[in-house]
Amino acid sequence: MSAPSQTTVRDDPEHSRYVILEGDQRVGLAAYTRAGDTWTFTHTEVESGEGRHGLGGTLVRAALDDVRAAGGTVVPQCPFVAGWIARHPEYRDLVEPTA
Repeated sequence: MSAPSQTTVRDDPEHSRYVILEGDQRVGLAAYTRAGDTWTFTHTEVESGEGRHGLGGTLVRAALDDVRAAGGTVVPQCPFVAGWIARHPEYRDLVEPTA
């Protein structure tokens, strides 16, 4: 039996996205645009498959933790990110107030 791969999330600012990796394999991404201290998340995708449940949440949580650490705000245009924030009220303070 092989050991499970390490899951990591990292920002890829050159391509305006966060990526989630299992070992060296990219299994998902959260695309964004950035204007100053505001990150607009536009699209999220995660490969489906056995043992991959919860990767989207892991990806979004790590991205939002980075935004918080940078003192930024979020515009959740992506339905997955918007839904995730709605289910995790501790992240609602990051959402950019509507004008």
